[in-house]
Amino acid sequence: MVLLKIKENSDGSCQHMKASDFDDVSKEILVTASSIFRCLIVTQVPFPDNLAVETKLAKAAWHEACQIKGVNVKLTPLVVKMLLTHTSQVRRELKMKMQSLTGDLAESLKDGSVFAFKDWASKKGIYKTKLLQLGINIMWFANRHNEGVVYHKYFNPMPVEVIALVLTTIECCIDEWLQGLKEDIKFTLATYGTVYHDHFGSLQRFNEHTAPYKLLERICINLHDTARFHAGVDTLPTMLSFASRISDEAFKDAIQEYRLEEQDDAEASES
Repeated sequence: MVLLKIKENSDGSCQHMKASDFDDVSKEILVTASSIFRCLIVTQVPFPDNLAVETKLAKAAWHEACQIKGVNVKLTPLVVKMLLTHTSQVRRELKMKMQSLTGDLAESLKDGSVFAFKDWASKKGIYKTKLLQLGINIMWFANRHNEGVVYHKYFNPMPVEVIALVLTTIECCIDEWLQGLKEDIKFTLATYGTVYHDHFGSLQRFNEHTAPYKLLERICINLHDTARFHAGVDTLPTMLSFASRISDEAFKDAIQEYRLEEQDDAEASES
């Protein structure tokens, strides 16, 4: 067990700590643990409602960072506090990135949850909206060194929690333009925790209703694979080789769509 070494101020105090205040070894572990913690938060509990949950993830991130660096450094309450600041930071960062994608589209996306569909006008292609993929790309898969690539085990396949978080972020960005002029809305548990859980619940219901076809599973896999391609990890030939195959699942989907169309036609004729 190695004790965490912190550079003291000239007066011997250790207030307002930052990464540069640590020795080189401790700093490396802190930086790595911070990245891992950010991944754990967004893939497990984007809006934690109690400190115990966050602290547990902070300890897990620190333990994994120590394993990666090959040294066991004791985790202190001060460092836990520093790691926990990333919970709100990562949400703010995602919101800022999504603002650049939704700003010009806010007006056309105000109608309920149309932003979750591929075709906003007809509300077809649920959870296939381009905004979802773009948000994941710029936040975690911008390049080969991004967290989604480095810590791919947390994102493969794309967790439902991440999908719900990005959808919630999109909704927050749209809400900021509801009055016609941009206003800043805090992206916190108090303001959007319920919205997040609504999206998460909707995704779970979607999974239950489409279980025989594993549609949500396929969406999660596709979001991850497409993001990796965007990051430059997977080559185009590899992607094309998969794209050229049409699976039995695709045929099942076609049958399901046909049945739904028949049902809609029957209901329309009855009315």
